[in-house]
Amino acid sequence: MPLPLESVPNLSEGRDEVTLAALREAMSRPARLLDVHADADHHRSVYTLVGSGQELVDTLEAGIRRAVELIDLGRHQGGAHPRVGAADVVPFVFLRPEHEPDARAAAVELADRISSELELPVFFYGRLTEDGREPAFYRRGGPEELQRRVDEGELSPDRGPNLLHPTAGAVLIGVRRPLIAFNVNLRARDAQVARDIAAIVRERDGGFPGVRALGLDLPSAGLVQVSMNVTDWEASALHAIVERIVAEAHARSAGVVGSELVGLMPAGAAVDAAGAVLRIEGFDSTRVLELRLLDD
Repeated sequence: MPLPLESVPNLSEGRDEVTLAALREAMSRPARLLDVHADADHHRSVYTLVGSGQELVDTLEAGIRRAVELIDLGRHQGGAHPRVGAADVVPFVFLRPEHEPDARAAAVELADRISSELELPVFFYGRLTEDGREPAFYRRGGPEELQRRVDEGELSPDRGPNLLHPTAGAVLIGVRRPLIAFNVNLRARDAQVARDIAAIVRERDGGFPGVRALGLDLPSAGLVQVSMNVTDWEASALHAIVERIVAEAHARSAGVVGSELVGLMPAGAAVDAAGAVLRIEGFDSTRVLELRLLDD
């Protein structure tokens, strides 16, 4: 069975049930909606879609159009996660290397459509850029800082107007390999504990390869969080990252409440973690019945 493309749009709404229901409906066809993860503290919802390039473009355009209608960043208060748009980030994910050109073509088509029809500035990231810049490059300082950088000539949108949409901001569209969005929740005296641990595990500060991490406060839960994107699960095993976080948390007298998967993860990462925890020598995806049947 040929593998489809995947998209994992992140929209800046995680609290209002009516709005979330409308966004879910808009994201439901013609692509297949596999999962919705809404987080009130992040004030964000993440949708996992699969389909052909054209199915994804049509579905994402409808979902982004609905987000523009329903989300006003000017009234968006209290979200722990940084953002620059109502439809903040829209990655196209290729599951096999030979499908990267299809992902690129679909991403550019969506950018052309939403920039012209919805008047949204679009900034490219990941494999759509020469330097591989990531969403954090645009998000620092939020929409106001992004507009200042455009006004001063530091940046220009890859598609669309130079002026951010008055209520919906900008959209970041990229192409990438699968990643794992994974969080570990802690009970600690303040969010600085999570920020310190995030700095230890993220690649930028000498931690695990392919790990991006932030320390966030989760006020509604009374917790703090090490929020991560693991961009190369083969280079950095989830169980090893969690073990390090647990050790660092204990060293700071913080309790580990549990972990959280945002969206879906590659089967290989789950298999590796299971093999490590169970201490099965040579355990990999070829030893999992359902995965073998799919390969056959």
